[in-house]
Amino acid sequence: MNSSKLQLTPTEIHDVFVIEPKVFGDERGWFTESFNAIDFADATGLDVKFVQDNHSFSRQWTLRGLHYQLEQTQGKLVRVVSGSVFDVAVDLRQTSPSYGRWTGVELSAQNHKQMWIPPGLAHGFLVLSETAEFLYKTTDYYLPKSEACLLWNDLTVDIKWPLPVGISPNMNAKDTAGLSWDAALKF
Repeated sequence: MNSSKLQLTPTEIHDVFVIEPKVFGDERGWFTESFNAIDFADATGLDVKFVQDNHSFSRQWTLRGLHYQLEQTQGKLVRVVSGSVFDVAVDLRQTSPSYGRWTGVELSAQNHKQMWIPPGLAHGFLVLSETAEFLYKTTDYYLPKSEACLLWNDLTVDIKWPLPVGISPNMNAKDTAGLSWDAALKF
């Protein structure tokens, strides 16, 4: 599925897409529409309403995630405006044909790629550049009491994070204590 303004690439996970908006550039620089509801609906076939925008700043080798909410589940449209990250989604939807699988893509300020992650998936990212600014639109509000975290290095899921040998990710205590695949609540 493609609209005239967005290039949509399916991933290994059902309903997760990499989205590339058209970028118009010349000697002055460039311009792109980072989001247009009509173009998004045309390209994806989805009619979503975003209610919250989040913006984070992180240093190299910071790993955030893998987060999800059990109530007020959130769809997320994510992108990077400075630097680059390896962005990951894990399918927790038991009825999905891609249940238990993960997908990852590099998102950067240079490639302008975005990823659509529907509700029912865990999400996280690893900062590859010296620093990165990460933006995401969500389809529901943050609800701290329903937040859950899947362990970033669970052996069952087996995400291939692009960490150099000898480098450990910089993480907070909550993410380090994420749940194993077997213990994590699913949808």
